[in-house]
Amino acid sequence: MKLKVISIITLLSITSLFAQPLKLVTFEYPPYEYTKDGKVTGMAVDIVKLVFKDMNQPITIEVLPWSEGINYIKEGKRDGIFTAFKNPEREKFADYSEVLIPQIISFFVQKDSGIVYTNNLDDLSSLNVGVVRGFSYGKLFDESLKNKTYKSIKIANNADEVFKLLTSGEVDIIPFNKYGGLHILKNQNKLEEVKELSKKLKMVSSYMAFSKKNNHSKTRDDFNKSLKKIKSQGEYRKIIKSYFSK
Repeated sequence: MKLKVISIITLLSITSLFAQPLKLVTFEYPPYEYTKDGKVTGMAVDIVKLVFKDMNQPITIEVLPWSEGINYIKEGKRDGIFTAFKNPEREKFADYSEVLIPQIISFFVQKDSGIVYTNNLDDLSSLNVGVVRGFSYGKLFDESLKNKTYKSIKIANNADEVFKLLTSGEVDIIPFNKYGGLHILKNQNKLEEVKELSKKLKMVSSYMAFSKKNNHSKTRDDFNKSLKKIKSQGEYRKIIKSYFSK
């Protein structure tokens, strides 16, 4: 019996060793996925690697411009892409996993702020708001900017700049991607000076999307099982927390 168990383990190892690597693509979007010192890293990257390791499926990960990557999935030139939003057009050529990681838009304020948001943007009408030029925060908030709902609106040229507006006191509140914001605050050594309000502005799920042209529906199903497993075992949450620990 012992010899049989060893043989099965050896067979699984050999199968994994000679399995054809899946060619995955992603894009630059820290802290989810980004290039550092010539290597692809990030929260979503670490989660994806752990899931495929649990599946005994080798992978390669390539960073490409988003439009190029999504076209490669459509044409079958690559096997999967993450972190992808779901829409009817993409579902024609991609098999989507369960939710890989949520993209949450939160409000950030200074740590000692008494600002309260109750899912009503009118709560914020007396505040000075900071936003990033050209960035969409969802239909409702974008409309509130057009309607000049707030006391004042300061427009920053980039993400780093908008958080500096907040920490310097030039604005009272900013909306931003939750994990992206925490990543920026960590890099600026300002995590202790800012807090995230409990009520979220918006949440959009993102996924691993597999090329239908390459017949990966079974791979998608296996991916879902392993993703569920690492979530239930706490490894998923541990990866996310590791990116914002001191």
